[in-house]
Amino acid sequence: MLSNTKSLMSLQDRIINHFSDSIQVQQDALTYLSELIEFASQQMVSSLLNDKKIFTCGNGRSATTAQLLSSAMLNQFERDRPSLPAINLTTDIATITAVANDFHFDDIFAKQLRSLGQSGDILLIYTDGNNSSNIAKAITTAHDKEISIIAITGNDGGLIAPLLHETDIEIRVPSNSSSRIHEVHILITHCLCDLIDHQLFG
Repeated sequence: MLSNTKSLMSLQDRIINHFSDSIQVQQDALTYLSELIEFASQQMVSSLLNDKKIFTCGNGRSATTAQLLSSAMLNQFERDRPSLPAINLTTDIATITAVANDFHFDDIFAKQLRSLGQSGDILLIYTDGNNSSNIAKAITTAHDKEISIIAITGNDGGLIAPLLHETDIEIRVPSNSSSRIHEVHILITHCLCDLIDHQLFG
C-alpha cells in the first residue's frame, strides 16, 4: 500500500511539473514574442487583403498545428465569418508520397509551393527542431517566388534561422523541450487566428 502511495505521489509530482513548466514557457513566450505575433498577424492580413494565400507546412506534430491554422482559416476560428484562403502542404498524402517516391522527401513541400505559390503569398512554417531539410527547401523555394515567410520555431534556430531574410519573421519559442514548444505553437496559432479575425472583421 505504501509503495502505491509513493508511486501516486510521484505521478502527481510529474503532472505538477508539466503544468508548471508549461506555464513558465508560456509566460516567457508572452514576454519575448507578443510583438512578433502581432506583426505576423498584420503581415498575414495585408496578404489576404491583397487577394493572396497563406500556405502552411510542418513535420509530425508540427504538421497537425499547420493543419489547425489552415482549418481555422478555411472554416472558422471562434465565430462565423467568410472563409479565408489557406493551403496546407501536409495533407495531400497522394502528392506527398508521389514526390517522396519519384524525387526526394526533401521536395514534398517545395514542389507543391513551386506550382501553387505566387508572389505576395505567405508561407507559415512550423518546426520544433529547426533541422528539417524539407522545410529548408520550402524556404528557398518561397524566396525564389517572392513569398514571405513566417517561421514558428523553437530550440536554437538550427538550419532554419540562417535561411531567413530580414523581411521574414521568426517566432522562436524560448524552450528546448519539444512538448513545451508544441504547446506554445498551438497558443501562437490561436492568437494569430484571433488577431486576423479581429483585424478583418472587427
